[in-house]
Amino acid sequence: MSPSPPINYFNRELSWLEFNQRVLEEAADPGVPMLERLSFLAITASNLDEFFMVRVGGLELMIAENITARSPDGLTPSEQLRRINARVAQMLAAQYRCYFHDLEPELRRQNIFHVTPREFSTKQQEYASKFFEQNVLSVLTPIGILSERKPPALQNLSLSLAVRLAAAEEKSSEAFAIIPLGSGLSRFVPLPTASGYAYTLIEEIVAAGVTRFFPGRRVLESAAFRITRNADLTVEEDDAADFMAEMEAVLTQRKFSNCVRLEVTATASRPMERWLRQLLQVRPAHVYRINGPLDLSAFRHLADLQGFEHLRYPPWQPQPNPQLDSRTSMFRQLAQKNVLLSHPYDAFDPVIRLIEEAAEDPDVLAIKQTLYRTTPQSPIVAALCRAAESGKYVTVIVELRARFNEALNIEWARKLEEAGAQVIYGIKGLKTHAKLCIVVRREAGGLVRYLHFSTGNYNEKTARLYTDIGYLTADEELGTAASAFFNAISGYSEPTDLGRLAAAPLGLRRKLMELIESEIQRRRNGQRGLIMAKMNSLADPEIIAALYRASQAGVSILLNVRGICCLRPGVPNISENIRVISIVDRFLEHSRIFYFHHGGAGKLFISSADWMTRNLDRRIELMVPIEDRNCRQTLLNILRTYFADTVKAWELKADGSYERVQPRGRAQRLRSQEALCREALAAVNRTSARHRAVFEPLRPPGQDN
Repeated sequence: MSPSPPINYFNRELSWLEFNQRVLEEAADPGVPMLERLSFLAITASNLDEFFMVRVGGLELMIAENITARSPDGLTPSEQLRRINARVAQMLAAQYRCYFHDLEPELRRQNIFHVTPREFSTKQQEYASKFFEQNVLSVLTPIGILSERKPPALQNLSLSLAVRLAAAEEKSSEAFAIIPLGSGLSRFVPLPTASGYAYTLIEEIVAAGVTRFFPGRRVLESAAFRITRNADLTVEEDDAADFMAEMEAVLTQRKFSNCVRLEVTATASRPMERWLRQLLQVRPAHVYRINGPLDLSAFRHLADLQGFEHLRYPPWQPQPNPQLDSRTSMFRQLAQKNVLLSHPYDAFDPVIRLIEEAAEDPDVLAIKQTLYRTTPQSPIVAALCRAAESGKYVTVIVELRARFNEALNIEWARKLEEAGAQVIYGIKGLKTHAKLCIVVRREAGGLVRYLHFSTGNYNEKTARLYTDIGYLTADEELGTAASAFFNAISGYSEPTDLGRLAAAPLGLRRKLMELIESEIQRRRNGQRGLIMAKMNSLADPEIIAALYRASQAGVSILLNVRGICCLRPGVPNISENIRVISIVDRFLEHSRIFYFHHGGAGKLFISSADWMTRNLDRRIELMVPIEDRNCRQTLLNILRTYFADTVKAWELKADGSYERVQPRGRAQRLRSQEALCREALAAVNRTSARHRAVFEPLRPPGQDN
């Protein structure tokens, strides 16, 4: 059956903007701690930065190449851009309303003060003048612009000050200059204050003293501005003889790519704006006049201010998984049981321990691992290097095309190669997004494979901030299938049998369609039909059409989609049996969990893949069945907890709007992430109680108890 008509789809880009609006609602929520609200506001700005670099940048390239193909919802690239610009303008207005009307007054009440140069006290003026002399005037360098045909190489997303100068001579014209503010100076300049924390912004300091940069010239005006460059640049893989060198070239190209957004302070004159637009070759529709401080993403630093912990959520310490003993070898424990990890409620330590033990264990022969995003000081990569240096067979697929992680991944790939590991730079034409580690160990009964599958990255930092599921097992069948999968992608071949695993782009789409179709057929046969799924994004037209058919057959469908959702729920005779919620809270929802009722047998999976065309057709992904009874029950409880949320859940309506979910009747309010934190603590306490020592007194010889 062909996909449903465009009216039954929401636009992907506009749906993403609605997700960002839900994040902004957290910033506006007075029930959220003050500095957390500021952090959420900063996240919305950072999200918009990436949206323009990638999504708007991609649409701009399509327009430049005269591509008029319509998206599933029926819009051309030009039509999408017009709607995006209109929606972004609304969002910017909402961001700055939140900043000026909600956050800044409340910050002042909490003794965190933004002080402009006009508001400086005598002491603050003296401090700022000294700071300008010592840290600004000698560091920053103005660039005189002699020709609009040769713009300066300004850094992407960096702040600059544009300066308009009066004519030097009677017959000459006005001149312009730019002062790049760079990243060496802190955006927030602390000021002396009697109590609390006072600061001014670096661009305000520079603007106040701008005449010092141009002795003998009259400054007519200065205005802060910021550019966003197109980051949607890729390697032409068919022509890439040296893939790593080509990726490095792409990173260089990004530094000079075309400007897809110009943000300029609203106080800039129209001649100043026009000059900047012409200099940077920005279309008028992509110029945003900002009535407030530029780059709200920088306020994440202010949200981390020390000494104001009472204005944040209580700190959360990921808990040790009660099924694992930190004093016992990971291999001995996994040989006896399968373990499900739910991050950040469970600590990420067992994953690191498994790989570190594998690096040191003389009986471990090989380690095979995929790496998509990790950290600059990754203990996992360090362990892989040690393993390779000790003579173990270490094979790592490092995805060099992981967006905005390319430079770090290139560095890790080189270090792993220097250590003696076999490194594969991803797969031609496909991003390797699967999360998998295989440890091959020689034991008395033969070779045993210890496995870690995950919905998230091998990144110990984001494991404290993102919700993800990990599965540790020594299951022999899964081990055989995982090895076949890994060897196929590392050897550029197609695996003949993946057993219970499903992989993209080989068969994951087909498997999902079969699972949905099975629910349809069972419902038509009078059985119960139920699908519950949690993911980041839902945009694939074929999957959406299948879900519509399932709804029409009477299958109940519960979807937890954090971000993009192109499916339109609640449409009579099409999707009235589909409910879509989105949860936005202190942890970023990142796990992918899929459940199909299957006549009561219940099929449950975790996956690295969202239900998007790119994941199912253009990426290497894995979907893993969870069949261990205890792990299944834990995973089902997690899934049901999300769908019971009445505090941080939003429900998608048929018109595309989202409404906060409210408790029904006498039902108690339930905040899913808070409930999962409590359950993690309770599980540790239950285990501690079971293993609590029994104190037995020592008695003299000959005395009985």
